[in-house]
Amino acid sequence: MNFSSIDTSITEYGAGTIRLVRDESGKRFLSVSENIKELTGDVAPNVYQLTPENAVWMRAQFPWLNPQPLGIKTSAGVGDRLGVATEGHLRAFKETNIAPILAQQSVRELIRTHRTAQIVMDDAMWGVFEAGWREPWGGDADHLKTTEHMREYFDAGFTSFTIDPGEHVVNITALSAEEIGNLFDQFNFSDFGIDPAALLARYETHPASLDFLSSSPADVKRAITKYGKAILFVTKMYFELRGWMAGKEFDFEVSVDETDDPTTPFEHYLIANELKRLGVKWNSLAPRFIGRFEKGVDYQGDLNLFEQEYKRHAAVQKHFDSYKISLHSGSDKFSIYKICAESSDYMVHLKTAGTSYLEAIRVIAQVDPDLFRKIYAISLDHYETDKQSYHVSAQTARMPKLADLSDDQLPALLDHFDARQALHVCFGTILDAHKAEIMADLYRNHELYSEGLRRHFDKHLVDFVRP
Repeated sequence: MNFSSIDTSITEYGAGTIRLVRDESGKRFLSVSENIKELTGDVAPNVYQLTPENAVWMRAQFPWLNPQPLGIKTSAGVGDRLGVATEGHLRAFKETNIAPILAQQSVRELIRTHRTAQIVMDDAMWGVFEAGWREPWGGDADHLKTTEHMREYFDAGFTSFTIDPGEHVVNITALSAEEIGNLFDQFNFSDFGIDPAALLARYETHPASLDFLSSSPADVKRAITKYGKAILFVTKMYFELRGWMAGKEFDFEVSVDETDDPTTPFEHYLIANELKRLGVKWNSLAPRFIGRFEKGVDYQGDLNLFEQEYKRHAAVQKHFDSYKISLHSGSDKFSIYKICAESSDYMVHLKTAGTSYLEAIRVIAQVDPDLFRKIYAISLDHYETDKQSYHVSAQTARMPKLADLSDDQLPALLDHFDARQALHVCFGTILDAHKAEIMADLYRNHELYSEGLRRHFDKHLVDFVRP
């Protein structure tokens, strides 16, 4: 076998060096200048596979290969469904002073990609080593709904935990005032640690900096009915995790973005105020904003209204001055980035996931049109089924027909609203059918993919760079 060195990964180790190399197909291996008996999976003298055991050994030798809590520093999460995007991601983060969260995957994505939390962590770590990155980086256990799933990510070494209490949020849109009042009276105030009268009294007045807030007792009852159980769930998850951490620092995010109704600024204030009273310490919070945060496309809604509402959310955030606002489904929302960054004084976390996968599919469209046509056909056939757990509005009737497109027109489908969303949400079905072929193309064209990611994330990050 012939190997070529990845020069950015060359690191001194003892009297020699350790680095990553690629074989003729573009696949990566670990190369050391002298035999190290702890390494496993040799394929040639002093050349080893990127095994889980070797990942453990590497993290023990080089502390910068371990993720860290990032606190309230401006940050961005860059989910990687294929495990080979990290080096390209880090090209975009260089000299931005934005902290990257590189190991990030939701349970939903783990299931559809047939990966584990440990695989996600290891893949990100190898990418960090490949890029020669020495700055802090994070690992986000995304959209956690059970302690069992949280434990898997904890055991894999993740340092940030995003709790999704969406199943505990009550849809109150169709409820009458009487029904809301009854649910409020039935709420578990014992676990909430406060009696109803005292709770109502907490919101008779508001801080002077939040003079735009107004809340009657009916508004408080609506907010508690809507979010009270979610607050209790978040609190339970927080103290469970804090016990496991045994004094270690960690990042904790509260996410209520995947719900039916927008989070009002008053509801945002109440959620933060009650979590603080209950002793929860969190460093980012993801409200459900007005308008539509659909997958893989720009913000859908009135930008002026969004800006007005976001500035109220930012005012609530600044009142507590202890957490970032997190923008979920944040990829490709170029029209709102500057609004969010400036309004929140850059205390913002941008969360992306599928957009890196779409850039991989763009590479396929460029270098392997026959495979891309198969992928596109799957997206047309499976979109109606695969879209069920996502916020999307694409329609297959509006998607261009393959028969009408020449090979050189295929990459442009990644910029077509409907085609882009269908390709985004059908990733699980696509990978089940063609993952080996996709990965082979990406290994052979790793530089094309990395540079595509850099250009794509340059556009995502530029508005979050503090002047």
